[in-house]
Amino acid sequence: MSFPLSYLADFDSLAGSPRLVGLAVAIGVGIAFGFVMERAGFGRAQKLVGQFYGTDLTVLKVMFTAIASAMVGAVVLSGAGLLDLEAVQFNYPTFLWPMIVGGVVLGIGFVVSGYCPGTSFVATASGKLDGLATVLGVVAGSVVYAEVEPKLGAFPTSGKLGVFTLSRWLNVHPAVVAALVVALALVAFTVAGWVERRGRATSQSRNESPSLSTEGVPT
Repeated sequence: MSFPLSYLADFDSLAGSPRLVGLAVAIGVGIAFGFVMERAGFGRAQKLVGQFYGTDLTVLKVMFTAIASAMVGAVVLSGAGLLDLEAVQFNYPTFLWPMIVGGVVLGIGFVVSGYCPGTSFVATASGKLDGLATVLGVVAGSVVYAEVEPKLGAFPTSGKLGVFTLSRWLNVHPAVVAALVVALALVAFTVAGWVERRGRATSQSRNESPSLSTEGVPT
């Protein structure tokens, strides 16, 4: 039988052992995910904002590695008949315009705070006050949006394109998409290394530039 097994499929049931198994799996995965993020340095704003200065692209490398590895693993397991891709895909419809606006707002918040919602919780768990401030900002923003959304009319559901996956969009087999993503990741890692070297060299040259001398200035 393909995973997820029927015993584990009903994670949203209100009672019974499937619910307990789902919660146990979620807690275990959450702890492991937070541990890996902290070890990768994602609990430090300095590490995260390095993306925007071009001095440290660890976030790109770690997240792209995770995406490519998970995609290849899913395709291999599906090909072996051990995983049902349709059962594990995130089938949420695409709403183009609100998603673009939401992405821009999230990006601005990322730059200003140095954290995304996930890494802010990692930083908070590590005892960082700036992480806690970001978490409180996320909560406050969610409350404000809940109050404002009814006044936005049809905008939150505008640009509806249905459920989109890369394989459906490109009309190719998921294995082809996985190969393309791996190739893109390799290119991104190469470019990221070049950007990091240039960014660090520029930063170092600025730090080593001689300060203005006062010699010869009449007193």
